Amino acid sequence: MMRTGGQILVDNLVAQGVELAFCVPGESYLPVLDALYAVRENLRLIVCRQEGGAAYMAEAFGKLTGRPGIVFVTRGPGASNAAIGIHTAAQDSTPMIVFVGQVGGDFADREAFQEIDYRRMFGSIAKWVAQIDRVERVPEYVARAFRIAQSGRPGPVVLALPEDMLAGTAEVADTARVAPPAVHPSSSQLGELRSLLAAAKRPMVIAGGSGWSARSCADLTRFAEANALPVACAFRNQDVFDNRHANYAGDVGIGINPRLAARVRDADVLLVIGERLGEAVTGGYALLDVAQPRQALIHVHPGADELGRVYQPALAIEASIGPFCAALAALSPIAGPTWSATPAAAHAEYVAWQTPQSMPGAVDLWSVVATLRDALPENAILTNGAGNYATWLHRLYRYPRYRSQLAPYNGSMGYGVPAAIAAKAVHPDRVVISWNGDGCFLMNGQELATSVQYQLAIVFIVIDNGMYGTIRMHQERQYPERVYGTDLVNPDFAALARAYGAGGETVRRTEEFAPALERALAANRPALLHLIVDPQAVTMNATIDELRRQANRGHRT
Repeated sequence: MMRTGGQILVDNLVAQGVELAFCVPGESYLPVLDALYAVRENLRLIVCRQEGGAAYMAEAFGKLTGRPGIVFVTRGPGASNAAIGIHTAAQDSTPMIVFVGQVGGDFADREAFQEIDYRRMFGSIAKWVAQIDRVERVPEYVARAFRIAQSGRPGPVVLALPEDMLAGTAEVADTARVAPPAVHPSSSQLGELRSLLAAAKRPMVIAGGSGWSARSCADLTRFAEANALPVACAFRNQDVFDNRHANYAGDVGIGINPRLAARVRDADVLLVIGERLGEAVTGGYALLDVAQPRQALIHVHPGADELGRVYQPALAIEASIGPFCAALAALSPIAGPTWSATPAAAHAEYVAWQTPQSMPGAVDLWSVVATLRDALPENAILTNGAGNYATWLHRLYRYPRYRSQLAPYNGSMGYGVPAAIAAKAVHPDRVVISWNGDGCFLMNGQELATSVQYQLAIVFIVIDNGMYGTIRMHQERQYPERVYGTDLVNPDFAALARAYGAGGETVRRTEEFAPALERALAANRPALLHLIVDPQAVTMNATIDELRRQANRGHRT
């Protein structure tokens, strides 16, 4: 059967099990849009308002499902907009495939309208960048893209689609669904791991990265319980281990609990599962010595290139998360561990770290997050972007289960709105909360229109302090009272939401939040809560005035 390149591409996406894709339409891939029309009952297409938002949605889909998120963008400007999602997928180790329109072969290498060499553009951040020049090779490229995106350390793949290839025809068979093989730890590695733990006095586990599932999280929990091990979660991977569990020690990332940081530094055996030990998790590469840590590091990662990349481990195990955690759960427990009291002490320090502190202004974010913690069901999904506003959520919310958190490891602003849209599209039966700062929200707030168009009942919370808070914090620390380039004049976010066709309420006092949240959850449509926060509350631990005093004292000395 002769098919166009667009038809072959879409048929092979269906063969790979794709049921949802995101896009901003472009004339450069019209044959694909036509082919998607033919399968619209089996493959849903969510049309977005900007390619950055579409790419974020595909990345969030990859986080949620473990399968590559699919996004279509047009050439040139469209691909440039999508770069932010590709970078996020790269640093967050998320499987994603980006299909980009391209000029036809007859115009290639002339700097034709919107022409870009995507191999050069994305070569440093994508796992693989290629261009499909022949129609009959579409199934081959698609299958390879799915395999690369999911194998080893997952990540993004970019495939360019020349217009003449998409419009051309060929007779070619589709490929079978790709299932990358799982990598299992060896029995000798497991034996060495157990021996290192048995000889330890202050062992600790850090879990993070991608490739987890509810089953692997449960296996890790059984292992931690059986061996009385404290477990910490890596930056923005807090849902890998139930935060309410007695063995949970907190999250290792930006704004870490000082007591937890001390435990990581003082550990004699550190079992790190799935986390690549980046800058945020290692406190700027200071919690562990580079390149030879003081701790006996057992580093487990599905990507061989990550083992020994920065830190030389005492034991390196290349293994997929699922098989490794299953093997951990099957290990015979350490008899009479000397550290058996450690988990309770570490968990008590985590709970104490959440003790409410006074906060200037009429809206207290400590109480707001406590309300979310009490009001939301266990399977709720919370999304956020980047900024100081996110620290209240990360520090105070207790993520109860795997995938209840969607947040960018790479610290990318504008993520919270599109990620929530992907979450609600994948799990329409679950409560989805999008937690945003004012600056963060306006980077992709236009996707609120997408949530309205597809009737996705998300609750968007906007924390409005009239500034880029993180940068203002650093500004006050280094250049106190020389405020420049960080102030924001914001719209009435509640009125803006109503203009989009969503619900919108303004919260000016703490006691208004709980009833407003209840109404938003019951609205059965997108709803936005605009929280007016005192600008002095720029961080959880210090006001602007306090930062200035600290900085001025430092300058005088």
